[in-house]
Amino acid sequence: MLEGLTPEEIAERNAIPTAAPNGEPHRVIVPELYSENDTFTAYCPAQPNDPGPAAALPLKPGVLAEAQKITDRIGVKVQPESPEYWGLASVMTDEEATLTAHMKVRHPLTFAQLQERSGLEAGKLQQLLDSLALKGVIEYNWENLDGANPAHEKRYVLPMFVPGSAEFTVMNQAQMEEHPELATFFERMSFLPLTKVTKMVPPGGAGIGMHVIPVQRAIESHSEAADVERISHWLKKYDRFAAGSCSCRTAERVRGANDGSDPQNWCIAIGDMADYLVETGKGHFITLDEVLGILLLAEKNGYVHQITNIDGQDKIFAICNCDVNVCYALRTSQLFNTPNMSRSAYTAEVDGAACVACGGCVEVCPAGAVQLGQKLPAEGGPISYPRQPLPTLSWSEKDWDPDYKNNNRIECHETGTAPCKVACPAHISVQGYLRMAAQGRYRDALALIKKENPFPAVCGRVCNRRCEAACTRGTVDEAVAIDEVKRFIAEHDLSEEHRFVPQVVPPTTRGAFPEKIAIVGAGPAGLTCAYYLALSGYKPVVFEKREKPGGMMTYGIPSFKLSPEVVAAEIDILRQLGVEIRCNTEVGRDVTLQQLRDEGFCAFYLAVGAQKGRLAGVEGEEGPGVATAMDFLAEALGSPDATVADSVTVVGGGNVAIDAARCALRLGASSVRMVCLEQPDEMAASAEEIEEARAEGIEIMNGWGPAAVLRDEDGRPRALRLRRCVRVFDDEGRFAPVYDDGDTCEVECGEVVMAIGQAIDWGQLLEGSAVELRQNGTAVADAATFQTAQPDVFVGGDALTGPRFVIDAIAAGHEAAVSLHRFAQKGSSLTLGRNPRHYVELDKQHALIQPGSYDEAGRNAPACVPAASLRHNWEDPRGVFTEAQVASECARCLSCGASIVDPNKCIGCGLCTTRCEFDAIHLRRDHPECSTMVPSEKKIGKILPHAGKMLVKKITGRE
Repeated sequence: MLEGLTPEEIAERNAIPTAAPNGEPHRVIVPELYSENDTFTAYCPAQPNDPGPAAALPLKPGVLAEAQKITDRIGVKVQPESPEYWGLASVMTDEEATLTAHMKVRHPLTFAQLQERSGLEAGKLQQLLDSLALKGVIEYNWENLDGANPAHEKRYVLPMFVPGSAEFTVMNQAQMEEHPELATFFERMSFLPLTKVTKMVPPGGAGIGMHVIPVQRAIESHSEAADVERISHWLKKYDRFAAGSCSCRTAERVRGANDGSDPQNWCIAIGDMADYLVETGKGHFITLDEVLGILLLAEKNGYVHQITNIDGQDKIFAICNCDVNVCYALRTSQLFNTPNMSRSAYTAEVDGAACVACGGCVEVCPAGAVQLGQKLPAEGGPISYPRQPLPTLSWSEKDWDPDYKNNNRIECHETGTAPCKVACPAHISVQGYLRMAAQGRYRDALALIKKENPFPAVCGRVCNRRCEAACTRGTVDEAVAIDEVKRFIAEHDLSEEHRFVPQVVPPTTRGAFPEKIAIVGAGPAGLTCAYYLALSGYKPVVFEKREKPGGMMTYGIPSFKLSPEVVAAEIDILRQLGVEIRCNTEVGRDVTLQQLRDEGFCAFYLAVGAQKGRLAGVEGEEGPGVATAMDFLAEALGSPDATVADSVTVVGGGNVAIDAARCALRLGASSVRMVCLEQPDEMAASAEEIEEARAEGIEIMNGWGPAAVLRDEDGRPRALRLRRCVRVFDDEGRFAPVYDDGDTCEVECGEVVMAIGQAIDWGQLLEGSAVELRQNGTAVADAATFQTAQPDVFVGGDALTGPRFVIDAIAAGHEAAVSLHRFAQKGSSLTLGRNPRHYVELDKQHALIQPGSYDEAGRNAPACVPAASLRHNWEDPRGVFTEAQVASECARCLSCGASIVDPNKCIGCGLCTTRCEFDAIHLRRDHPECSTMVPSEKKIGKILPHAGKMLVKKITGRE
């Protein structure tokens, strides 16, 4: 990023300044203060234009006059109810206004010039200047860009509101705690002046606000790039830097609309502005290396680099790292749908052949310019994708997008994308990791999977493979063996020397978040939540009542399908990320939620699962020899050398029932039978599971339900009486079995396992809380955020939805981590600008698949060596793909999806290029005019000619 600088020049910029730019000692008036989660004051008016408190206090005529002078709202007479007035009046006195009355906006004056104009004695003048500078109403510098300050005297400036005093008042965080209404003052002043003029602003922004500067490595190959388009140009131009709080994040936190991003240190002041921030307690000096670290962290978090754009080509005073969910500068172009306001000279462009729709570019794009579409052509011709209309003179409020924060997070075109990504509850980039595996990039493939799933080795063994059921290749012959490829990739994670531990990328420059978050339940939902919280910079604590973590992965899935070693290996990665797991601790019994609150935990995720089995409610089921499947499986997995009766009957037709039946064989039963209400085509178990059970000799009786457990004189089961089930579901598809009690039979058995459903055992966990439960025992929570009626309690996984699959729990845990992070960072919205994970499957039936355009090899199958004897044999007989099979299978992928760029929405930040693992998206320099930077004073001279051209287009009908 800093090509052209010598080691000596870099070292010089790594030195913390010891004096002001003119060589005099710094006058640090007050030290910097951070407002933290427990110190800032919340404030947001009921209506956007409601006046702040100062409007109701006695009028300050001098301040009103200064507000009128500073505003750039054309034709507006500032009133006490105007934000210009009540914002300034919140902190500014009439005495201070008497001094600034001698100043013109953005016209620097030395101390001597101000003394001459004001007639104040030196001590009083310095006192007022210090006060105004601390408050952020004025700024100062020592520069000589205009040639009028060759001695580099300190000169004081009355800035515009934005970028300027509205921001500086917010950056004084002690002042913000006393006057939180300043947040809305800043928000209004970044909005109101632009409502009329924005549509007429020419490319380059005409000296208004901020300007996007692309990620430098995205344009390093562009020899035609202008100097001002490179961050390195500006870093080489200045030799002093300071980090200050982001005024937008600070303001939006106060207004309750932050998204969990820590406000501190994202604003990098450059040159004289760095000294101003340090002396007035709004920032601290940092080295060039620290600057680069902040810029890189910003890129990893998906924040846009912007530079100030009000001083022309030769000066900026800050590089900001902007989050589109909170940034007022980015809001301008997004809300008004006017990208000229801030865009860079570049537009993103996708190489369709290389793109695999991994979604990285889509997820990070701040403007919603990239969305997932399809690569396969359609029978009726190419898919047509919509483009955002560009502004005209007729542009009005109806053309704005007030919901842009949410709309920009929609990742998929309604015409659809790759069905595998859509069908997966965690929306893993299947197409992406298949391509990586085909290229032999197994570790990269593992990293890509782990962006959405921390348990790929588990899911490679037990997933219900909805991605394969949806696979477009299945319309040709057979679906791609996606799960087998994933299992092959995940094998690399099981050995400690090859284990992939993702990088922690917190949305804070301070390394980590101190807030304590508790997770109750160490199943897949709870552990996934902990995983993603850890990646965001937390040290979550997981409480598990059992001896080992893993939940159903450990206690409910037989080891011939999922080895405990596999589960332990993947959980170990969480510990390496800093997750603490406290086993043998039942929350509600050993410690209460309130006691954890008293220990400092600020939020809770209850993911206790549904690990309690159900009985059928029939005569004779109480007593020895009858167990629920949950208890039976837990005991079998905990004591694999145990034995069961010679004849075992399992009641139920789901995958859990099949697991219990197959375990019974391994525990020594010579005869195992399943009975279920459903007919073969109605069974909840997968076809593959049913086939494996029958292959092991398990008999399945369809259309029967339990009527009674018959016992011998010793009280042991001897038989199970069954009754015919003539219908399982009603006309609406609801479970409503109908029986023929006149059609019964008896099957001999020495043990009965009831696998007819699962229940949630809340124990004493919810005592004293406001959490509500449904009739079926699941918790009531918001469908998007998982927040319950107890605001600091969130719930997910089976405890929210009822029993589902591991991959569903993983998806829930990921979303819960988003909610918990936002809740823990006070002043954040749980929903605003949140990825809705909305995906649409492309139309497979009308996709044009050309014969010969894909590998015609049949679906591969891993080797499988059945055991000679199942008795006490818990080994997994299934093998893993060979490298040759992986290559062959990946070649069968039709590569359905692709990323589609709307060039009319792209702001040229280049963040998309930092996410692409396939070199499939690049920046094209097709708007060089956007790098025209002019001083704010010349904006009218740029806007009016551009508006004239727009008028001509309107008159000639070309608008």
